[in-house]
Amino acid sequence: MTLIRESCVYSLFLMLASVYEDSALHRILAVLGRWCTRQIDGSAVLRPLCREGVAARAWAGSRLCRLLSSLANTPGVLLHKLYAALPATFEDSFFARLAFAMGEETAVAQSWLIMLLWIIPFAYWNNAYSLMGFSLLLVLFYAGSMRRADFQLDITTVGFYPVVLFGAVTLSVFSSYAPSLSLRFLFYHISAALCVVVTVSAVRHVEDLKRLAAGGGVCVLVSSLYGVYQRIQGVEVNRSNVDLKVNAGMPGRVDSFFDNANTFAEVLILLLPLVLALILCSKHLYSKLLAGGTLVVGVAALGMTYSRASWVGIACAMAVMVFLWRPKLIPLCGVLCVLCIPLLPTTIWNRILTIGNFSDSSTMNRLPTLRAAIAVIASRPVRGVGLGTAVPKVFIADWNLYHADFPYVHSHNFYLEVWLQTGIVGVVSFIGAMLWNIKQAARTVRRCQNSAARTITCASAAALCGAMVCGLADYLWNYPRVMVIFWFVFAVALAGTKLCRLEDMKK
Repeated sequence: MTLIRESCVYSLFLMLASVYEDSALHRILAVLGRWCTRQIDGSAVLRPLCREGVAARAWAGSRLCRLLSSLANTPGVLLHKLYAALPATFEDSFFARLAFAMGEETAVAQSWLIMLLWIIPFAYWNNAYSLMGFSLLLVLFYAGSMRRADFQLDITTVGFYPVVLFGAVTLSVFSSYAPSLSLRFLFYHISAALCVVVTVSAVRHVEDLKRLAAGGGVCVLVSSLYGVYQRIQGVEVNRSNVDLKVNAGMPGRVDSFFDNANTFAEVLILLLPLVLALILCSKHLYSKLLAGGTLVVGVAALGMTYSRASWVGIACAMAVMVFLWRPKLIPLCGVLCVLCIPLLPTTIWNRILTIGNFSDSSTMNRLPTLRAAIAVIASRPVRGVGLGTAVPKVFIADWNLYHADFPYVHSHNFYLEVWLQTGIVGVVSFIGAMLWNIKQAARTVRRCQNSAARTITCASAAALCGAMVCGLADYLWNYPRVMVIFWFVFAVALAGTKLCRLEDMKK
C-alpha cells in the first residue's frame, strides 16, 4: 500500500484531482448538478411516483401481516420457550452454544452460501441446491432465535406486494392448465421466497450487507474470469442465436458456466452494481482495488456476451445508480459516456446498431413469440395458464398459437411471461413489488446520510431498474438460479433500506 501511495501514478492522480477541483469545468458541472437536484426535488412527475401507496402504508398494521409474522415465527417462539425452560442444559452443551452462535450470524453463513452456490458450473448444477441451501439458512436462523427472543423473521419489511405475488404464484399451480408441470416450478419460487425472508431478517448491521454484496462480487469475479478464458480459448459462433448476415465478423458469445450468454449477462446486470457499491464504500485501498478489478473484468465479460438487452439494462442501472447516489454527477457521467463511444470495439458497436433492426432474424423471430404470448393472455387473462415455462409451451402447442421456424421457449418479455403464467393478480403484484421497493429505496437514500448502507441500497435498487429494462426484451426467470439471484438483489434493497432508516433514527 505504501508503494502505491509513493508511486508516480498515485501522485499524478492527486495532481489531476486538485486541478479538476479548481477548474472551470468542475464549477460548470457543479452548477448543472445542483440544477438537476432542484429539478428532481420539484418535479411534478416524480413527486407522485415517490409517494408510498395506501396498501404499503397499511401493511405493517394489517391483520394479514400480523398473522403471517406469527406463523413464520412460531417455530422460533416454541424453541425459545424450550430454551427458557432449560437454560442451564443448553448453555452447558458445546454444540448448542455453537448452533446459537451460528444462528445469530446467519447473514455470514448466507454470504458463504451464495459464494458457493453461484459458481457451480451448469453441468453440475441442480435447482434443488437453492432450496436446500436457503432451507438450511432458515433452520440456522431458528437456531439463533432459540436463545434470542428478538431474533425474528421480519415479514413486515418484506412488504405487501411480494406476499401477494407469492400467493398468486401458489394459486397458479392449482389453476394451471397442467398442474403437474407447474408444481415443480413452485419449488423454485419457494427458494426465492426463502431467500428474501432470510436475507431481510438476518441482515442487522452494515457489515452483514457488505458481506452479502461481496458474496455476489465473488460470483462476478469467478464467472467473468472464466468468460474471459472462454474468449481467449475461442468460442464457436452459435448460428441459432446470431444472425451472421447482420452481425458479420461477430465472434462467439461467451456464457461462462451459465449455459446461455443472455443468462450470464443477466447475472452480471444484477450483481455488477453491487460490485461498484463495494468500490465506493470500501475503507481499505486493497479492497477497493480488488472490487475495481472485479468490476473491470465483469464489464469486459458483459461486453463479450453480446447481449443487447443486457447492455441497455446495465446502462440504465448505472444511470440510476448515479441518479440515486450523487445526482450532481449526472452531467459528468453523460460526458464520460459520450467520450467512451469511440473506444468501443467495432463488433460491439455493430451489435448495438442492430437493436431494433428487423433484418436481424433474432429480432424478427420474437414477433411470432410475442403474438403467441398475447394470444395466451387473451385466452386466460385473469388466472393465466399456470406456473413455469413448460405449461405455456403445452398450451400453445395444443391450441396451435405459434407459427415460426424456431421453437417456442418463452415470450422474451418479463411482464408478459409473468402475466401469462400467474394471471392478472400476479403481474400487477409483480410490478407493484418492483416499483414499491425501488420507490422506498429512492425515497430513503434521498434523506439518508452518506454511508455504506446507503451506497449498497442505491446499487441494489439500480440493479433492479436495469433488470426491469432488460426484461422488456427477455425473461429473466427462465433459469431458476437467475431467479434466486434476482430476488437476492431485491432483498438486499429491502435490507439496505431498513438499515438506512435505523441509522437515521439513531441520529
